[in-house]
Order: sequence, then C-alpha cells, then structure tokens
Amino acid sequence: MPNILVTESQGFSPEAAALLEQLGPVVWGDLDRPALLAAVGPAEIMWIRLRHRIDAEVLAAAPRLTTIVTPTTGLNHIDLQAAAQRRIRVLSLRDERAFLRDVRATAEHTLLLMLALLRCAHAAITHVHNGGWNRDLFRGHELHQKTVGVVGYGRLGRIVARYVHAFDARVLAADPHVRPQEVAPDVTLVPLEVLLPAADIVTLHVNLDPATVGFFSRDQFAAMRRGAWFINTSRGELVDEVALLEALQQDHLAGAALDVLGDEEATGMAAHPLVAYARLHPNLIITPHIGGGTMESMAKTECVLARRLTALLTSPEMSQLPS
Repeated sequence: MPNILVTESQGFSPEAAALLEQLGPVVWGDLDRPALLAAVGPAEIMWIRLRHRIDAEVLAAAPRLTTIVTPTTGLNHIDLQAAAQRRIRVLSLRDERAFLRDVRATAEHTLLLMLALLRCAHAAITHVHNGGWNRDLFRGHELHQKTVGVVGYGRLGRIVARYVHAFDARVLAADPHVRPQEVAPDVTLVPLEVLLPAADIVTLHVNLDPATVGFFSRDQFAAMRRGAWFINTSRGELVDEVALLEALQQDHLAGAALDVLGDEEATGMAAHPLVAYARLHPNLIITPHIGGGTMESMAKTECVLARRLTALLTSPEMSQLPS
C-alpha cells in the first residue's frame, strides 16, 4: 500500500479523498515549500495542484516517489525531464479530452475577465470601497457587436467562442491545426495575421509546449488594433510579458486581463513588473490562476484522477515501477 502525500488538501473532494484512502495511508497537508521538502521523503505518490514547482530539489527530497498526480492540463510546474529520468509517472488531465469537454471553469473565468475589463469593474468596485459613487467615471464598453479574436480553437477556445457569440459578438478564430469545416457556423477561421488587426478583443487559448513559449510577442501586440483588449487564461509563458507591459504603457492596448503569469510562485509576486503596474493602473486586471479552480471543476477532476490512480495501482504495469 503506497504512501500518498496530498500537498494542498483544502477543499479536496470527499469522494476523491475516500478513493485515495482505500489505496493506502494518506498524509493530508496544506504545505508551503519548506514543509513540502520536509514531508515528501516517505511519499511514493504526491498529489499536487499549482502552488508548488516540482523541480529537481523536490524530486531529490523524494527518493521513493513513483507517481505525481496533478489536476491540470498544463504541466509547466513540473520538471518533466527530471521526472522522466527517475521514471516517475505524471498523471494529469492532459489526455482526458472527452471528460474536459464538460469542464467549463476556465472558459467562464475568461468571460468574467473580458466583461470586467470592458466595464471597468475593478476600478468601479475600488471606487465604491473608497466611498465614491460617481458612475460617470466608469463608462465602459459592451461586448455586443465587438469582434472577438480567439487564438487557439481547441477545447477552451471553442467554449469561449460559443459564450461570446451569445452576446452577439462577431467571432474570429486562428488555429493552424484546425480546418475550416471544423469550426462552428458562427465562427470565421482566419490566419493570425488577419485576426490581430481585426479584433477588438484577443483571447489566448494556446497549449504551452517548448514551441509556443513566448508565442505572443512584440510583433503580435504591435499587429493588434490600437485600443484593443488582451486576455490570457492559458499560461503566462506563452506571452512576452515585457512586450505586453510596453503595449500597455504606450497606450497601444486599452487594457489586459490575465489569470496567469510566467514564473508563478505561491508568494513573492508583488515585485513582478505586471503586478506592480496593475497596482497603479486599473486597465490591467490580474487574478492568481483561479480560472480552473471552481468547487465543481475541482471535485470532478479530483474524482477522475483518483479513479485513474486506482486503475494504475491495480494494473500489472505498477509492478515495474521503481521502489
């Protein structure tokens, strides 16, 4: 019976927890980095979320580790090369395509950020908290009849496209891996170089891999329509953040909303240049990677992965894992 360490157990699904406890002894933690390094030694299975970077230091502190479980599609918080060298398996949501079609949390958060940005919601709420009540300071914009450019027409891009179309927005999509006959009738598939100058709002839904790091760079921001808005709920590493900051400072963009940043850490993000800018400029909204973190989505994903882990531990392949 393997030792299981759950590093972030707050709000863990009771159903998934019951499945894990049938597999072996579980240590339920809510660990910071030092506590993780101290606790991971006996663990054969480590269940993580997004608080920690599972790097060489963590793996060195976990000599018995055989499996990492993460309820995410992106895996940039794990040193996959180091894990592969140790023959440590990584269970994630990356291959759960059928299941993920019914997980809407990040798409809904994208729409939230889009509307909050257009309607100056953050600044208006802060104004009220400070005792103000001047509606004329916050005359925003409607999503109705805007042109929304969806960059990356995969699972999330398709859901976001449906959502914004419900607001009677015009939807363009750019994705070199999608054929015109694969898009919805109310979506127009165009090359990225056509989408960027045409869109009032650009929302990014591209998978992160070595080829897409820094994919949205200074050239892409320069190609966007002056006064457009930019949304990213995918991964921070997709974006040249220096170029984004310049586009905001030079008023080329009307605003941006981000749920992700490069080099995310659980603490110490106050010095990040975009966070520093957002403190003083309400046209940049940043949330701490909460897009996929609803009660419903986390419960669904934890149960799916707990069942996958159960299947793995009862399979003949498990006997071949290092001890």
